[in-house]
Amino acid sequence: MSGIFITFEGPEGSGKTSVIKAIETFLKHDGYDILTTREPGGIKISEQIRSIILSKENTDMDPRAEALLFAASRAQHFHQKIAPALAENKLILCDRFIDSSLAYQGYARGLGIDEVYDINAFAIDQHLPDATIFIDVRPEIGLKRVFNNSRKIDRLDLETLAFHEQVYAGYKILADKYSERFYVVNGENPIETVIEDTLQIIKTVL
Repeated sequence: MSGIFITFEGPEGSGKTSVIKAIETFLKHDGYDILTTREPGGIKISEQIRSIILSKENTDMDPRAEALLFAASRAQHFHQKIAPALAENKLILCDRFIDSSLAYQGYARGLGIDEVYDINAFAIDQHLPDATIFIDVRPEIGLKRVFNNSRKIDRLDLETLAFHEQVYAGYKILADKYSERFYVVNGENPIETVIEDTLQIIKTVL
């Protein structure tokens, strides 16, 4: 695999999707062969699993089942879509990946970062991103954005503020633990600044 794999992480409402779209446009203009994708989802089977995970009807989902569903979705997505693209020397921009599971299920759900890492490492054959952009937004600000915009509200959006604060704390731990690949961008700046800061980091990585 000789492509480049860049993932984007952040709390709910961090603006990842908007940033990725802008970055994709800039990099395509510069001639890069880009694959943009997302998790959970990105491919047919994984999107079907996504609908189960995020359904507001599934509020009684066990944390272990949730973690395993994310890992199953990720396995299919990685092996069917991401790995072939890497073999074709593409630059991959992925909205969420393994670190989301580590922050949400490993830390915030209390399953253990190392335990959730192990099931995901198996799912993706130990293949971590080359770089991870963490868009840093405090939970109360991110959630306000979520409920003030037009996107569909899902099961995880409806978790308590305390849960989202734990997710945020989990991401901070991961940024320290994996500092060699984590790059932090202040997501509370104007969106134009966030995009420019992210673009400069990616250019450094490339």
